Amino acid sequence: MLRFEVSVEDLLRSRFALSPALDLCLLLRSLVGQGRPLPRAWASRLLPTFERLRRETELNVVLALHNPQSGPNFVAPPPRGLNQTWADDLAVIQATPLEAARHEIAATATGPSAGDPRVRTVLDSTDVVSSVAEAMDRAWHELLAADWPQLRAICERDVVHRVGVIGEHGWATTIESLHPGIAWRDGGIEIGFFRGGTVRLAGDGLLLIPSAVVGHIAAHTEDPWPRTLVYPARGTAALWGEQETVPQPDALTALVGRARARLLLALDAPASTSHLARSLTMTPGAVGDHLAILRGAGLLVRARSGRSVLYRRTPLGEALVAGTG
Repeated sequence: MLRFEVSVEDLLRSRFALSPALDLCLLLRSLVGQGRPLPRAWASRLLPTFERLRRETELNVVLALHNPQSGPNFVAPPPRGLNQTWADDLAVIQATPLEAARHEIAATATGPSAGDPRVRTVLDSTDVVSSVAEAMDRAWHELLAADWPQLRAICERDVVHRVGVIGEHGWATTIESLHPGIAWRDGGIEIGFFRGGTVRLAGDGLLLIPSAVVGHIAAHTEDPWPRTLVYPARGTAALWGEQETVPQPDALTALVGRARARLLLALDAPASTSHLARSLTMTPGAVGDHLAILRGAGLLVRARSGRSVLYRRTPLGEALVAGTG
C-alpha cells in the first residue's frame, strides 16, 4: 500500500496542474501497447502516423526510455500549473543537462526497443537530449496537438468540478472521488493497489494532475517531481468511445434537440462556453446560442467565477437529465 501523510499545511499547499508532456508520454505508451488500450477509432487514426514517425524520427529512442512501470523524468518534467503548454515542456526537455539525462537513461532504458543497435547509438551519443526532444516535438504535433484543445478542456472542467467539491464537502471527499481505490484514513491518503510504504508530504502539499489519457491512478513519490497523483479526468467516456455502451437519451433529444441535449448532459459539472465548445467540438457561437435557450427555459443558471462565466443545471435541468436514465 502507498500512503501519503497529510498535514493541514499540506492541504493549504496542494494544487492542480496540467501536463501536456505527461499526456504525450501516456499516449505513446498506449500506442506501443504498454498503457491504456486505445479505442478503435483512435487506434485506426493514430497508429499509421505513429508507425511512420518510428521510421522517420528517433521516436524508438523515446519509447526505449519507458518500461511498463515507469519512465525518465526529463521527458515529462513537472508542470508548474494549469497554464502549462507543450512549448513550456519542450523548453525544459531541451535544457536537460546531458549527465542528468544519461543518469536517467541508465535507470530506465529497458523498453522493447532499447536493444536496437540504432537506438543504442543514439542513447549513447552526446546529442541524445536534442534527438529525444525533436522526436517528441514531432510526435506532439502529429499525434496529439489536434486533440489537445479538447483534452485540455476536459481536464480544466475536471479541475472546476474538484474545486467545487472541495468548497462544498472538503478535501477528504475530493480525494476519495478521484478513484474508487483511494481512501482518506487517519489523516492520510491510502492507495491500496500501490506499493511504496508511507510518504510524508512535509508541508509541500500534493500536486493533482487530471489526465484524459491515463486509465488508472499514477503517482510520483520521488524528486524532482513534487509528490503527485495523476488521475483520470471526468468526462473522458465520450473521448474513449465508452459512450457506445451507454443508452442514448432519446426522450431528452426529442424534447430539446440533439445539440442542446449534449450540452445539458455535459453540464454534470459547471463549465464555461469555451470549455463546452472545446470539449464537445462545437463553435463557441453555437454553444452560446444553445445555452441562452436552455437558460431561458429555466434549465440552466450562470454565475461568474473569476474571469469566466460558468453554467450549471438548475433543479429542473437535473430532473430532466435524471429522467433520461
